[in-house]
Amino acid sequence: MKRETLIAGFGGQGVLSMGMTLAYAGMIEGKNVSWMPSYGPEMRGGTANCTIIISDEKISSPIINAYDSIIILNQPSMDKFESVVKINGQILYEANNIINPPTRNDVDIVNIPANKEALIMGQKKVMNMIVLGAFLGLNPVLKPESIMEGLKKVLPKRHHHLLPINEKALEVGISLAYSKSPS
Repeated sequence: MKRETLIAGFGGQGVLSMGMTLAYAGMIEGKNVSWMPSYGPEMRGGTANCTIIISDEKISSPIINAYDSIIILNQPSMDKFESVVKINGQILYEANNIINPPTRNDVDIVNIPANKEALIMGQKKVMNMIVLGAFLGLNPVLKPESIMEGLKKVLPKRHHHLLPINEKALEVGISLAYSKSPS
């Protein structure tokens, strides 16, 4: 098993945290992982993306030209990265932030209303965990328990009181993925 994924959005949407959580969860499960962030000088509002590779085999290079999956959280990232998905790959995107959805017909396209679900939960900041749950529901490369253990390593201890709501958000995302079929 090898999954090459790109996560992209604005700084402050949890893009790098999602990638780092996946990387830690992969290590917890004994997988080989690579996490490579890329972001502008802005802390919030600038663009951010990261490449995550999770594999049972050694990873020869973290540099990727085409991805199995991309997770897109904003329109500028969709415009920039839609073309880098492999044929028969997957584009997973946050439905409320994308004005012009992807137009490719050679990949699976899944929209997830994560912002809407986060607002229903009363916690807008868990949008990224809902999206991550949807990704895992569609691509069960790691166990949800490992994601939560990874999140404990990513979140500062002062925010560990938020772990239960993040776990619930992960579950919401997984259930959303089960209710979606690629379009």
